[in-house]
Amino acid sequence: MSPDPAPSGALRSAAEINEQIRALWSHPQVPLSREQRAEYEQLCVELARVERGSAAAA
Repeated sequence: MSPDPAPSGALRSAAEINEQIRALWSHPQVPLSREQRAEYEQLCVELARVERGSAAAA
């Protein structure tokens, strides 16, 4: 099972989130389970939040 997402307000780096996204797929041809898809969607939302924060800080 994957670790819980970072608490609200505490942003992980884009690299950390990307690493976790890549870890979801054991092979590109293997589809995600329903639980993995939900985790992927949460990670994408978190990644977008981090990227917006980085763009705003620049």
